[in-house]
Amino acid sequence: MGAGYLANPVVFLIQTLFGLYILIVMLRFLLQLVRADFYNPVSQFIVKVTTPVLRPLRSIIPGIGGIDLSSLVLAWILKSMELALVTLVSGMPISPIASPLWAISGLVQMSINIFLFSVLIQVIVSWVSPGTYNPVIGLVQKLTDPLMRPARRLIPPISGLDLSPMAVIIGLTLLEMLLIPPLKMLTGSPF
Repeated sequence: MGAGYLANPVVFLIQTLFGLYILIVMLRFLLQLVRADFYNPVSQFIVKVTTPVLRPLRSIIPGIGGIDLSSLVLAWILKSMELALVTLVSGMPISPIASPLWAISGLVQMSINIFLFSVLIQVIVSWVSPGTYNPVIGLVQKLTDPLMRPARRLIPPISGLDLSPMAVIIGLTLLEMLLIPPLKMLTGSPF
């Protein structure tokens, strides 16, 4: 029972802790991008958890045209740190530029997955409890609206059944399949 025995639990902890915070930072970026309601309780939680870390970055990295670049940079830095730590704990060799490059595909994949799971949540809620309001569902709808609106225009409901979420899910899955492997190959990512 040497270092290899402890490596997996340590990697799990690193990925879980960094992953959760990176997810929150990416949600902040994406919710600002879609102009979500920041008076929503969930939005308020996201803002309160991320503001202390983002405040110093905002003085260095200004937003451009309503896009919060500091959130995106923070997510990239955190993902780079996560990948560097996982690489070190796993005993793999690493160069100083490797993990920042690997982080790019990780963040793109996370963004696609956020949209994918948001559409799935929206579909499940529409089956289980249609028409009810929940702060989370309000944000999910706002987040998925830029994808769902064009899909609904292309695929109108058939006998009251909305097939547009299926089209969006298929499109997001195809985008992930076509985009992530070349990005990982281009950056040499082992993850």
